[in-house]
Amino acid sequence: MNEPAALTREDLLAAYALPDRTTPRVRMNFVMSLDGAVTVDGRSGGLGDATDRRTMQVLRTLADVVLVGAGTVRVEGYGGVRVGEADAAWRRSHGLADQPGIAVVSSRLDLGPEHPFFARATGRPILVTHEGAPADRRDALAAVADVITCGRDAVDPRAMIDALADRGMPQVLCEGGPHLFGALVEADVVDELCLSLSPTIVGGDAGRMVRGAPEVQRTMRLGHAIPAGDLLLLRYLRA
Repeated sequence: MNEPAALTREDLLAAYALPDRTTPRVRMNFVMSLDGAVTVDGRSGGLGDATDRRTMQVLRTLADVVLVGAGTVRVEGYGGVRVGEADAAWRRSHGLADQPGIAVVSSRLDLGPEHPFFARATGRPILVTHEGAPADRRDALAAVADVITCGRDAVDPRAMIDALADRGMPQVLCEGGPHLFGALVEADVVDELCLSLSPTIVGGDAGRMVRGAPEVQRTMRLGHAIPAGDLLLLRYLRA
C-alpha cells in the first residue's frame, strides 16, 4: 500500500480556513498523547512531529493574535514568535499584517522586561492583566508591551476577547497553557479546539489540557479528522 501524500501548507490552509474574519473567535491549539498527556518532561514539544509544527504555523498565519499564558511562556521558551516569509506573503495578500500579534496573560506579572517574549518580539507585544496586579511591575512592563487591564482581581476572559477585537484582533489563537484554557472554558468563550493527536502513550503524571476550571460540559462538533501518517489532526467547533 502506498503511503498517503504528506499534507502541504496549502492543504492545511484550506482545512483550517476561517468562515469570516470579523466575528470574534477563540481557537485553542494543543497536541495530546493517546492517553491524554499534553506534555513530556514538562513540555509539549516532545509530542508533536513535523506535521504538527506545520499546522501550528498555519494556525498562526490565519490568526490576528497568538495568545498564551505566562506559565507556558516560561516553560516552552516563547520568544520571537513569527511566521515564515511564505506565510507572511499569504497574510499580506489577504490584507493582514506580515506577522500576527502576540499577547501574554499574566496575573502576577513575574515576567521581566528582559524576557525573550518581549525582547525578541517581531512587533510590540500585548500584556493582559487585571487591576489587582502589582502596579510597579505593570509600569515596568508598559515600557516593552501594550498593557491591557481586564478585570478587577483576575483577568476577565470575555473582557479580554472584546479588548483584543477592539484593537483589530478578533481572530485569537490560544496556545495554552491548561490554566488559561480552563479560564476560557469556564467563561464559555472557546469556539474551536484544534487538536493534534500524537501516536504516543506517555503515562506518568502529565496534566490534561484544562486545569483550574470547575467541571462543566461543553458540546462540540467535529469539523474534520485528517490522518497525517500516524498523527491525527482534529478540529472541533462550538456546537
